[in-house]
Parts: sequence; structure tokens; C-alpha cells
Amino acid sequence: MSKNSWTLLLLLLSGVVLGGFLGYLARDISWLSWLNYGQTFGLTGADGSALLLDLGVLKLQFGLQIKITIASILGIVIAFLLYRRL
Repeated sequence: MSKNSWTLLLLLLSGVVLGGFLGYLARDISWLSWLNYGQTFGLTGADGSALLLDLGVLKLQFGLQIKITIASILGIVIAFLLYRRL
């Protein structure tokens, strides 16, 4: 099996999603709640809503929000280690 960048990208995205999901599930368990600790950042307007570009005839709304948690970082590390073993 050959290694390529698409395989790495797919594994990293899977690691982020699964890690974030596991961190979300662990948020109410007292000894695992640290997995859900993280920071949210993104592209939003001043009031926290999505950015709006109003051209009169056309309205475009832009928004991007990313939440990085300890569990998602662990998911990325595990996915990278799996990629190295391929």
C-alpha cells in the first residue's frame, strides 16, 4: 500500500472528528472532563454571528468556527502514528 497525502489527510480528519466526539462524550465524566478542554475560534462578526456581505441584490453569509480540544489533538497524534505504520 502506498502512502500519499490523501491518505494522511483522511486519517487526520478522522482523528480530529473522532477525538472531538470522544471529548464531547467525556465532558460530564469528572475524571475525563479534561479531554474536552479547549479553545474555540473562527471568523465571525462583532456580535458573534456570521459575517454578512450585502450587495443589494445578493446577500452572502460567511462563517467558520473551529474548536480545538485536547481529545482532538490526541486524535491527530494517533492518526499520524497510524499513518506512519502503514
